[in-house]
This record gives sequence, C-alpha cells and structure tokens, in this order.
Amino acid sequence: MAQPHLPFQPSDFYALLCQNVRFFRNIYIPLQERSMLTFFLISENSARDHLLSCPCGRPASFDNRWLSLPGVTSMVNAGAMSASGNLMDFLDEPFPDVGTYEDFHTIDWLREKSRDTDRHRKITSKSKESIWEFIKSLLDAWSGWVVMLLIGLLAGTLAGVIDLAVDWMTDLKEGVCLSAFWYSHEQCCWTSNETTFEDRDKCPQWQKWSELLVNQSEGASAYILNYLMYILWALLFAFLAVSLVRVFAPYACGSGIPEIKTILSGFIIRGYLGKWTLLIKTVTLVLVVSSGLSLGKEGPLVHVACCCGNFFSSLFSKYSKNEGKRREVLSAAAAAGVSVAFGAPIGGVLFSLEEVSYYFPLKTLWRSFFAALVAAFTLRSINPFGNSRLVLFYVEYHTPWYMAELFPFILLGVFGGLWGTLFIRCNIAWCRRRKTTKLGKYPVLEVIVVTAITTIIAYPNPYTRQSTSELISELFNDCGALESSQLCDYINDPNMTRPVDDIPDRPAGLGVYTAMWQLALALVFKIVITIFTFGMKIPSGLFIPSMAVGAMAGRMVGIGVEQLAYHHHDWIIFRNWCRPGADCVTPGLYAMVGAAACLGGVTRMTVSLVVIMFELTGGLEYIVPLMAAAVTSKWVADAFGKEGIYEAHIHLNGYPFLDVKDEFTHRTLATDVMRPRRGEPPLSVLTQDSMTVEDVETLIKETDYNGFPVVVSRDSERLIGFAQRRELILAIKNARQRQEGIVSNSIMYFTEEPPELPANSPHPLKLRRILNLSPFTVTDHTPMETVVDIFRKLGLRQCLVTRSGRLLGIITKKDVLRHMAQMANQDPESIMFN
Repeated sequence: MAQPHLPFQPSDFYALLCQNVRFFRNIYIPLQERSMLTFFLISENSARDHLLSCPCGRPASFDNRWLSLPGVTSMVNAGAMSASGNLMDFLDEPFPDVGTYEDFHTIDWLREKSRDTDRHRKITSKSKESIWEFIKSLLDAWSGWVVMLLIGLLAGTLAGVIDLAVDWMTDLKEGVCLSAFWYSHEQCCWTSNETTFEDRDKCPQWQKWSELLVNQSEGASAYILNYLMYILWALLFAFLAVSLVRVFAPYACGSGIPEIKTILSGFIIRGYLGKWTLLIKTVTLVLVVSSGLSLGKEGPLVHVACCCGNFFSSLFSKYSKNEGKRREVLSAAAAAGVSVAFGAPIGGVLFSLEEVSYYFPLKTLWRSFFAALVAAFTLRSINPFGNSRLVLFYVEYHTPWYMAELFPFILLGVFGGLWGTLFIRCNIAWCRRRKTTKLGKYPVLEVIVVTAITTIIAYPNPYTRQSTSELISELFNDCGALESSQLCDYINDPNMTRPVDDIPDRPAGLGVYTAMWQLALALVFKIVITIFTFGMKIPSGLFIPSMAVGAMAGRMVGIGVEQLAYHHHDWIIFRNWCRPGADCVTPGLYAMVGAAACLGGVTRMTVSLVVIMFELTGGLEYIVPLMAAAVTSKWVADAFGKEGIYEAHIHLNGYPFLDVKDEFTHRTLATDVMRPRRGEPPLSVLTQDSMTVEDVETLIKETDYNGFPVVVSRDSERLIGFAQRRELILAIKNARQRQEGIVSNSIMYFTEEPPELPANSPHPLKLRRILNLSPFTVTDHTPMETVVDIFRKLGLRQCLVTRSGRLLGIITKKDVLRHMAQMANQDPESIMFN
C-alpha cells in the first residue's frame, strides 16, 4: 500500500493529538516505540473517530481542513462502508467467555484494570440519562460495601459455629453430658446446681466414658477404658475428615494460605474457593481440631472466609466478570478470616496487607477494615466462649515489665527464629518426600497413623491431652489466688494479706516442678509431631501449634526467671526492681512473648503479629517486649533463609508466585531470558492480514502458548499487538456460528480495513477487537532486574522483547520464575504451572 502524501508535518498532527488527552493515552502510548510517520499511517482513522466522538467536544484547533486530507477521507469512507456492509466486526456485541481465563493461568492485571475503568466510565455517562440509570450507578457504587457486609456476617457466623462445635466434640472424647448430650463439659456443669467452686470441673450430669459404660471413675480399668475411648473418637474424627476431603473437596486440605497468596497474585485455581470447598472445609475443620491433632483452625479460617468472599462476589457482575476486582474482595475476606480467628480485627487488616495480599489499594484497606469489623461483631454476638470475649485466651496482667527482662525476651526471640528455621526445613523435606514417594498415594493411612501416634502419646500428659487453645490459655494466665492449675502451685505465706491481684513472687511448690517436666516433654512432642502433621490431606493450620510451642518455652523461662529473682533478689540485676515481697515477674507474659516469637519465626510476620498478640491479650503496655521478640525471631530466621513457611510451600508446589520481598541482583539482560533462544524454533506469530482461519486453527492446535504476537508481516516483524489464545478460539467459534460466509479459507485480519482480495474470495474475518494494541514491551538490552520489577509491580502475564519496533521474542512470567530459580542454583523446572 502506497504511503499517502502528507500536506503537513507529523509534529503538527502530534500537537493536535496532545490536546485530546483521552486519545493520546489510548492511541499514542501503545505505539510509543514507532516513528511518528508509522504512527500516523496506522492510526489516522482511529484519530479521526476519537476526535469526532470525544465527549469533551472538538479541540479548538480542530477544523474541517483535517477532514479534507486525502488519507483521512479515504479511510473514513472505507470505515463507513465497513459499518454498513458484511465486513463489520461481529465482536461489537460481546459473546460469552470473552475476557475469562483458563484454569491454572495467570490473569492480566493491566487488562482487568482497563476493563473496570471502561465499565465505570460507561456507568457514569449513563447515570446522566435517567433517574433509573442514576439509581443503578448508586447501587453499583455501594455493591462493594454490601459484599463486605455479607462476608463479615457469614465468616463470623461460621467461626462461631466452628468454635462451639469444636468445644463440644473435643470434650466428647472424654465423656458426655447426661442432661443434654450437645453440651460441652463446661456448659454441662454451668447448668448444674450441684457444682461447687472448688470442684467446678466435676458435676453429676457430666460422666466420663468409664462411669457411663462400667460405672467406674477411678482405677486402672477406668483409666484404660477412657484412654481407648479417647483414641477411638480421635481416629473416627480424623478418618471422617480425610475421607470427606478426598471424596468431595480435595482443595479443602492444608492451611490454604499459600494458595490464597498465589490466587491473590493473579493465578487462577478453579474450585479452590468454591461452594463445595467452603462446606467441606468448614465441616472437616471441626473434625480435625476435635481429633487432637497438632494443628489449628486459624489458617483454614482465612480460606473459609475467602470462599465466602468468592461466593458473594459471584453474585455481583462488577466482581464476577473482573478477576482483578474479585481479588480486592478476597483480600478483604482474608482480613475478616484473621479477625474471627484471633478476635483481632485490626490485626486481620494488617495481616492481609503484610502477608497475603498482592494488590492492596486504599479502597481495599477501608473495605477490609469494615469486613473485619462486621465479622468480629458477629462473632462477639454469638459469644462462643461464654466469656464476652472474642478469643479463648484473653488475659490481663497486673505487673509492668522491667528493662532487665528484655534480655530473656530477646532470648525467646532467638529460640523462635531457630524453631521457625528447623520447622520449615524439616516440614518441607517431609512434604517433598510425601510428593515424590509412595507415601503420597495413601493419604488416609497417613492421617490415621499420625492421629494414632498423636493420641497414644498425648493422653498421659495433661498438657498435650487438652486442646491446644486451652493449653495456650492456661500458659498465658497469671497466677491469681483462685487459680487451681499445677502451674500455680506455689508455697504461700500464711501471713500474706495482700489483695488477690497483687500476689508477691513465691517459691515454687511440687506442682510447679511437676508441671515443668511435663511441659518439657510436651514441648519436645509438639515440635516433632507438628512437623509431620502440617501438610497432610486434611485442613491444618499452623498458628496455634506454633504459638503453643513458644508459649510452653516462654512459660518455663518465665518460671525460671521468677524463681531466680525470688531466691537471689540481692543480685545487681534484681536489686532495683525486684525486692522481697514484690510481684516482679509474670510467667504468663513470657509465654505470650514466646508464642509471638515462634509464630514470627515460622511465618516471618512482624507488624501484624504484634498487633494480633496485643489484641489477644488487651495489654498495650507489652508491645515493646512483643516487638523485640518478633524482630529478633525474624532476624535469626532470615539468617538461615528468607522464606517463611507459606512461601516455602508455594515454591514446593511450583505456583507461579513472584514475591515482592525477594531481591534480584544478577546482571542479566532480557535477551538472555526471552524465547526463542538460539537453536530453538522461531517465535509463533500471527500476521495482520495474510493468514487464513485454517492457518490460525492449525497454529493453535500445534502449540500450547497462551497468546500470539501479531506483526505486520513475517518479513518486517513490525509489532502490531498481542492476541490471547482463548479469545482467538472463542472468536473463531462464534464467527462460524454467527457470521455468514466464514470458512477455513477466510482471511483473518486485525487491521481497521480489510485487505484487497480477489472477487471470488470468501468473506474475511475481522478480529481487531480482541487484539491488544498496547502489549507491554521492553528492549533486548533491558536489565532483568528491571524486567522482574515490572512483572511484580504490574502483574504482567508476558512482555514482548523488541528492537527498534521489530519483534525479537517474548518473556512470560514462567520464564522469569525459571530464570530466578536458575540464578539461585535451584531446579528451574520446579515451576510447574503456567
């Protein structure tokens, strides 16, 4: 096609375009690498259409002399003929599934953002036409808040039901309430009029299995029978849980947070947040926590809340048809999940921001706060623990901490970092062995064996027999005058007349020493068994087991410091703040700091962890010890490896997740990573107006690429745009059904005007509307450090590599991940998904 004569300079036309900001953004930027002359020749018809249809009116310098240009007039007339003839673009009317993504593929964040902007612009313009359209625009604006309200209500309700069911089924392993079998031990004795304060755990309505079956409450036979019933109930719960997961919802296993992080980064995993997954995970979470396995419900509650968010977002087209907007809802749902898991709404918002979210705009922050607030309010209304609190282990301390205690707090931080490193390495090694050996083929048998070992070892020790949440509650508690725990069996001074809230430090009694060695055994058991439990094919959270490990270690350290201060109060470190008869050291505070340190060492959380912990305890004045322990544990753990447990499982499963925390410092270029490389076949491309429908269908069948660059011709390799594989398939399929004359020999073109064809040629197929005219491009000498940053911050699926406008190759997200693994001396083929 001959280039038309230009009666004016390209710079004049450029100046005109700059006056129309909307046109300049949509037309010029996609073609920024081309010369001004090429830019004008390709887009002059689009320029004319934009300038005429601009809602702001024509620019001041726009007059009829522009319409009289030969090139413009000819193309305008051709466009008019196209609009009235058979060659119209049938994609002017949308058809189903355009813009959707296939399973195990990554979304295009820029495209989703652009689509939402166009949708919002259309709604805004229509709202001025009538009252009804204005009301519809208001409903659209408020739909986000409605979704947050529904998520908070459902997440809070499910969390309350789970807490109540776990409380009852955990006690069911030891006995049953005769007056009402659905009552837990505590509820049963609350309703009894024969319960005394000293024996508040004993009442005639609650009977152990030995009392109910053989009418014996003491002796060896009663102990053995209760032991067996405890094991049988635990095995039954675990078997039901793993069977339900395996048969109905395989995605309901695990914590869910690694997959949630991956989904929020833009990856598609169909069914992971579905209704069946929500139902099965809720039911099986109750079963596995009640079985006594070393796991928690906090991580899976984030998965449950995200399932709620996915369900409600599917009811509103604003979110169901836009994967980017849907992920904003899921980020807020994750905050609601942590809010009900810990009773910490502010900590939940910070957890979503710090730990799981990939894209977190300010609007999402507000809506996350609202969802977390509604979820916490709903849980508080249900009051599952019966203490008017959001959590089971709410405590209040009456003694301030002292500067000399920072040293043991930091030591607990070091322990937490070492524990986190040990757990991550051992758990990942075990999970990798499970994936690569026959062990992974028998998930039911593995769960049964681990449950049997756990219950057999746990029952004799009172600190492993009780539920982990009750254990943490007991370890956090301060020893008051009314406490009956072995941990509070101190030798009291009979002449003590102080108030009950200000009991001085006392020498440890026999019960404390017994509790110390029992806690030491429980600590070793918990460390070992948690490594093998996390990652099985059942819902399994890690927050509570990690906190239990830290709480046990912290309580023992706290008792040691307390006794040291009591017996050696004349030492220089105790002389100024721990005098005889004073309440100096709070062992429960050490347990809380140890819990925070171990949880931080495993997950690498910092800010959100500290906020969650002080919301748990209500103690603002203990933020500094918590911060010191959290930061120390992170430093120590990071010295052995930067990955937290969730990032390690993401890499183990091969999810395409680009962590913003990782730094890429290698001096490589885009040309080193792009495909095709030397010795590989040339890049599969589409030409703008010379390929038939059959040619394109053959190319799609012979390759598995997610999309194809579109060039002017194979000789010039000048880049025009990028076409997605899925949309090409759908477009050809719908064109054959809806447009007459489309056959295999039909020419497919991506230009505004059809190519010149012989008179007897079949009707051509115009697919310009599915063409992305602004694919992201980099030059072949762009540093990979920059390319990696671009992929992280823009959420790209792929970028094209060019030189002076000519297409050289393509870099996908998978290529970037492989290159990063290769540079880190890891297996580049560990990235399994697209």
